[in-house]
Formats: sequence, C-alpha cells, structure tokens
Amino acid sequence: MLHPLSSRLVLAAVALACLHCGDDGGGGEGGDGGAGSTGTTPTTTSTGDGGSGPSVTVTSGQGGGDGGQGGEDVGAACGDGTRDAGEACDDGNADSGDGCTGTCDAIEGGWACPTPGEACVYTIVCGDGTIGGAETCDDQNDDAGDGCSATCEVEDGWECPVMGAACVAKLCGDGIVAGQEECEDGDAPPESDDGCTDTCQREDGYKCDVPGAPCEPTVCGDGVVEGSEQCDDENFDLGDGCGIDCKGEPLCEGIGACTTVCGDGIKLPGGDEECEDGNTEAGDGCSPECTVEPGYECEDVVVVPDPFQLPIILRDFPESHPDFEDYNGARLGIVEPELDDEGKPVYALVGGDPNNTKVTNADTFAQWYRSVEDVNQTFVQQLTFDQLPGGEYRFASSDFFPLDGLGYGDEGNIGGNDGQPHNFHFTSEVRYWFEYAGTERFDFSGDDDVWVFVNNQLVLDIGGVHGVLDGGFDLDAAFATTYGLEIGSIYEIVVFQAERHTTRSNYRLTLSNFDNAISVCESFCGNGIKTPDEACDDGVNDGSYGSCTPECGFGPRCGDGEVQEEFEACDDGVNLSPYDGCAPGCQLGSTCGDGVVDSAFGEECDDEDNDGGYGECDEGCVLGPYCGDGQRDDDEGEECDDGNQTNGDGCNVDCQSSGPN
Repeated sequence: MLHPLSSRLVLAAVALACLHCGDDGGGGEGGDGGAGSTGTTPTTTSTGDGGSGPSVTVTSGQGGGDGGQGGEDVGAACGDGTRDAGEACDDGNADSGDGCTGTCDAIEGGWACPTPGEACVYTIVCGDGTIGGAETCDDQNDDAGDGCSATCEVEDGWECPVMGAACVAKLCGDGIVAGQEECEDGDAPPESDDGCTDTCQREDGYKCDVPGAPCEPTVCGDGVVEGSEQCDDENFDLGDGCGIDCKGEPLCEGIGACTTVCGDGIKLPGGDEECEDGNTEAGDGCSPECTVEPGYECEDVVVVPDPFQLPIILRDFPESHPDFEDYNGARLGIVEPELDDEGKPVYALVGGDPNNTKVTNADTFAQWYRSVEDVNQTFVQQLTFDQLPGGEYRFASSDFFPLDGLGYGDEGNIGGNDGQPHNFHFTSEVRYWFEYAGTERFDFSGDDDVWVFVNNQLVLDIGGVHGVLDGGFDLDAAFATTYGLEIGSIYEIVVFQAERHTTRSNYRLTLSNFDNAISVCESFCGNGIKTPDEACDDGVNDGSYGSCTPECGFGPRCGDGEVQEEFEACDDGVNLSPYDGCAPGCQLGSTCGDGVVDSAFGEECDDEDNDGGYGECDEGCVLGPYCGDGQRDDDEGEECDDGNQTNGDGCNVDCQSSGPN
C-alpha cells in the first residue's frame, strides 16, 4: 500500500507528464484509464489514438486513472506530400523550380502536378512541334545541326519562322553555312564568280571547306576528290571512267554498248536514272543519285551547248623521239582493228614489215597515247566548236599548234602558214559519247596520222605522215549492222591524231547529229515545296499574313520587324525572347507580374501585384518574409522559425513553439 505522500508524488508526476503530451502529432483523444487492480508499481502505457502523449497508470487497488491527453493540432505543412486547403500543389518538398513553389501556393509555368506527394511533370517537350517555356524553336525533332538544337534553341546562322517546320538559313553572307546553303565565303554582300554564288551555292571547280573563308580552286588529278569533283584518279586520261575534268564517264569495255553513271551527262532511255543533269550536286533538281528532288520537275531535252567544248589530251614529244620527224608518207594498217583493254590503239606491224617506214616499233608506238615519264609531257585543253548553219558542230584550225610555248617547245622548227617557230611533235586524243539514233555523221580533215574508232572498232584510217587528207562516214543502218550498234544505246567515238613532221599542221573535226538529251530541272512556285531558288513556298502563295507571295517571296510575317496588330503583339525582327521580350510567334514573352510563376527564369512567386508583405510576393517575383524562411518575424506572431517544414522539432510548421523535444 502506498504512503499518502508517495501517492501525491505519483499524481504530480502524472500531471507533469501530461503537460508534454502530443509533441509529435496532431490533437487526439486521451488513452483509456487502466483497470483497477492491486499492486504498487507505476507503469507507462500507450498514448491515445491521435497523439503521442504518454499516460500514467497507478496500480493501487483502486479504479483506473484518467486517460492521457492527445498531441497538439499544429496544422498542415507544405512539403508533407498532402495537398491541404490553400495549397495549389504539394510534391513532398519545399523546393522551388521543380514545378511546385517552395510555399506550395502555385504550380510553376510549364509544369503539371497531378498527384500530391509525387514529383511534378514538366510539360514542355522539345520536339513536339510546339514552343513553350524557354524554347525558342521546335522543329518536331531533338536533333542538333538543323537550325533548332537538341534543347530547342535556335542555332547560329539559322531562323525558324514557322513553328513545327524545318528551320532555314538566316542570311547568305553571314559566314555560317545553314539550310540549303553549300558555302559561305565571307563576301558582304555575297558575290558570284569566286567559288560561292550570291545565293551561297558552290560553283563548279571550287572547294569551300571553311565557312567564312574564300573558296579555293580544286585541282583535278591530285587524287583527292574535292568540291564538285565526282572522282579523281590522278591521271590525265580519257575513257577510264573518270574524265580529265574529274567527272564520271560512261564505261565502255570492249565491243558493245557503254554503261552510264550518274552525273556523266548521258541518260539512257529506259534506264534507272530519273534525271541526268551532268553533275552530282544536290539542290538543283536532280539529286546526287539522279533522282528528281522534291519541288522540281525534270524534262529530258536536247540542249544546244554554248559553247560546245570537248576535252583533248595532248602529249608533247621531243624531236629526238624516233617516231617523230624521221618518217614521211601515208601508211594504212599501222593499227589493229580493235582497241586494247585500256582503250588505246595497238600497233599492228609486230615482227616488222619491209614496207613499213613510218613507225619504229611497237614499244615506241605504245608511248604515243600514254603518259610516260621522261618520254612525253601531258597537257589537257578544250576544243571549242562552232555551230554551222546546218546545225553541225565544227572545230577547224589550219595552224593547229596547241602546244606552242609549252612542253619541249619549238626546238628550232619553223613552219605553219606564218613561217614562225612552232611545236610540231605531239599526239592528241578526243573522246565523245553519244546516244545512237542512226542519223549521225562524222568528218575529219587533217594531218598527220588519224584513226577513228566507234564501238571499240577502227572505222577511219588516215595513217602515216602526210599532208591534209579527208575522211568521213555516216552512222546509218548499214553502219550499225557492220559495227554492232543499236538505236538508243550509248557508244563511244574516239579520235587519235598525231602531228609528227614539219611544216604544216591542220585539224578539222565536224560532228553532225551527235545529240544527247540531258535533264533540265525547274522548280515550280506554288507547289508547296521550297527549293533553293525560292525564299518561300507554302502552296497558297497569296501574299496574306504568314503566307508566301505569288513569286515565292515572303509575305507579311512574324519576323519582318513590323507589328501586324491583327496577328501580333510584338515583332522585333528576332523574336527569340521568351521572357521579358518578344517571344517566338510574335507574342509577348512571360514576365514578372503575369500571375504565372516562371521558375525557369528565376521567379519564386508571382501574384500579379508583387508588392511585398508577409507571406506574399515581393518586387522582382521573389518571396517576401514568410514562415519557413529561417528568420523569426515577431511582428507576424512567429514564436520561432527554423527554416524547415517539420513538426515536433521544437518549432512547428506554423512557426509556433512546440516546447521541449
């Protein structure tokens, strides 16, 4: 049995303990009193249902004591994962910039917070075709290098005028290769005829590898494929698949029709090529794969070249070569009736010929049409043909000295019509590919040796050292039967010539009806496909706002620097300021005071007024003093402020003291 004094001490302890009930939880009911029993040991039992305060039971043989008091009700907390009254969101933390403000009073711009206690979801998706948040473009992908970066920001040198559409080059002449531009050579303003045109397209024969730097001429024959070159086999030869201009050639192997390659300027009827414009450049209507590019229509036409030129390979020999200057007189049968595997004529008089006084031997002859170091020197030139009234093309020269001042020089040889020193010792080679129609005619007049091959077979033989001789032939049906030609197929005609003796040099070549069709591609304004020669083509082209003009220029639009009040809120000509400026689409960007918390731009809050005050938003869209900022505001009734949103740590979420812990 307890002593009366001891009983009073226990009751005092009980009362004292009850003063600290509920430090951690909200208010609740007290625990039930303990059942009556005998005994003398005091014990502590559990709290009531809603609190954490302890209750004390005295086992004294009398009825049970009163239940303990529940914990205090300290209210809801931002960051507890429960969206309480007055909260716009609660993502389980008190941090700003993650979609839910640090005070849980607003959902930040560009976010959605559908489930309390879970992370908010950023709704701005780069690549969805819609501009939002800090994006300045969206071309429906997240690829860099196409004008709109992987984070949907406009890249240097580009502009993205249509939301969701492909970006385009901002300006030809800005030093940045963009869009359909092929070059930027630093011209301001851009000019043509220097490798890069005034529309920033690369010109033939140039390489423009460094944006903003001048273009440089390419060197055909250096073994490096550059610029508009299609190939480079390091030689000055024709008929090997790569021309002396580093363009592709038809392949003609043995007797039979040649095969063509994309870019060689010859389109086979019924072949796989959709078009053939003589190059492998993109953006001109016929692609590098010889398919018609979007926005173009290509038609095969017989083009009258102006001027019509053919490359000619010239090999200069010294007078000391045994086959030059020593022989005289015409001689048929010097070459075999077919070309060899390299497309060169073959010496036919192997073993000697008592009547042959025109060529030393097969070895010396093999040097005539091949480049041989220390034996000859090779030069590449162009024959320019004139068109005759009947439509034929002719090159004619009665003083044919193309290597005067070159190679081994005149070596003291005087002649020609002018009686002056000239270079008399050289060979020449000309090749031409044509689509056989059965109406062609070939004529040649000149000196000295001339051999003409068609379909790899000898057709005209004017061999030997002689004065001017004429020869020619029609490529008619009988010719086709003899030499195996078929209408519509591609064949090669080759002219081998040699100038071996003073004192005259004549060369006249006439081609009649050797016509080839080539693809001429044109863009069509109004078909809805923008091509490099168009500024704009939306298929409407009525000149209305946001549309294109009938001439495929720009109509009034966002980005022209003029505010079209019916459609635009602003237009500074750039329109890339999603905050405090003119945003894409010519609409005003977000700003402090619009009532939307734009955490991406540093806003902590935005109540439109932003005039400060306790628990409100201050100037500049930063939070004013508030419970939880770590500064105790006595004037606002705060008893404490420990800078967190945790109850039971001495300072509750309402900045009221929770007493000793």
